[in-house]
Amino acid sequence: MNIIILGAGRVGESVAESLVSERNDITVVDLDPQRLRALQDRLDLRGVTGNGIQPSVLRDAGAEDADMLIACAPLDETNLVACKIAHDVFSIATTIARVRSPEFPDGSELMGKQGFAVDYVIQPEVSLTTYIRKLIEYPEALQVLEFAEGRVSLIAVRAVAGGPLVGHIISELPKLVPEVAMRFVAIYRSDGQGHDRQVICEGRTRIEPGDEVFVLASTEDIRRVLDALRHRDQPVRKVMIAGGGRVGLRLARQIAGNYQVKIVEASAVRCEYLSTQLPSDALVLNGDTTDEELLENENVQDTDLFLALTNDDEDNIMACLMAKRMGARRVLALINRRAYADLVQGSQIDIALSPAQTVIGELLAHVRRGDVEVVHSLRRGAAEALEAVVRGDRKSSKVVGRRIEEIAMPAGAQIGVVVRGEGKDAQVIVPHHDTVIEADDHIVVFLPRKRMVRQVEKLLQVSATFF
Repeated sequence: MNIIILGAGRVGESVAESLVSERNDITVVDLDPQRLRALQDRLDLRGVTGNGIQPSVLRDAGAEDADMLIACAPLDETNLVACKIAHDVFSIATTIARVRSPEFPDGSELMGKQGFAVDYVIQPEVSLTTYIRKLIEYPEALQVLEFAEGRVSLIAVRAVAGGPLVGHIISELPKLVPEVAMRFVAIYRSDGQGHDRQVICEGRTRIEPGDEVFVLASTEDIRRVLDALRHRDQPVRKVMIAGGGRVGLRLARQIAGNYQVKIVEASAVRCEYLSTQLPSDALVLNGDTTDEELLENENVQDTDLFLALTNDDEDNIMACLMAKRMGARRVLALINRRAYADLVQGSQIDIALSPAQTVIGELLAHVRRGDVEVVHSLRRGAAEALEAVVRGDRKSSKVVGRRIEEIAMPAGAQIGVVVRGEGKDAQVIVPHHDTVIEADDHIVVFLPRKRMVRQVEKLLQVSATFF
């Protein structure tokens, strides 16, 4: 695809990196020539310096031949206007806008063709808070990602000695946990030198303590899957949030009624605003999140979950390390720079969360060929899980009417779950080798490497000439 990305900031850079690796023709538009030059030095893409809402700049970027515009500039108004111009002037087929304000919801009349002509709205803060809320609900998990309108979940969890399944081989699982249907799609194991290697999930594969395990199961079985891999943690009751920005405020609003919430913010003016936006039982504190005395006075050692959500990666890392050392049970750091995230993940910081990676999955769902419903980017973009609807019949499809063992999936990729039917009658099936895929089934596919995406897309495409 020919794709124009407006904005070379953190989200734009991550999107460009992800899409370039899939052999798309990418052009990035930004006002900063130095930032563009740095991107061009690192990635195989074209940079155009200029204001993306000007038709002449979009024309220079190749808008007349573009298939998609992804507008992720810092300002909402820039993204909205760029999408309107892309549609009205250049007839670009698909427009996607990153919009922070909740006043412009996806699918509203204002976003329609007669309005700003935005086909899809991406809201990073909404994605982040949804992601973090799942981790609050299931504190043992490293990731909880949903498919099939919430019916199926992909869980990443660190196996701990003493868990009922730990130390056993995968083929023994049905006997050990007979009431739960689950599929192990990937295991990552430390090599002892700071690197993880993927272990193929076969019947004779043994789950070892310390393994990072990815499991697909029905959402209603998440709790039992987690209990099978590690001892249940105490439920989260006390949450401390470092940073009262957009993400911190949105999350505090959502959880204040169910948890004891403290939010620490460096700006006194912002603290005053936060106090007007949050319920009276949420405590707003003015101070430095890396101040050891403040954390001690606020009993950080009694905190179940410490969340560092400021815009400063270094402050987030330092605050989490300090909170963990002082006794916080679990810590999460919001980290924009990928190198930092790779460095601290799995250290004393329990979870390193990249804002851009949570958004990329939503974008990729619109870029994927075929009838793709949901995409989640895993392990900071190295792996992927997608939900697709299979169409056609045995003559026109390489998937429909075939047993799982007959489908030519790339090595290591696997169909983890099949969802059959719609609404209340939908059935979640953990498939076996002889399970037959039917037309209109939703399948969840795990891809250990992103370069497999094109093979899977070709496999899922319906062809009138396929025999």
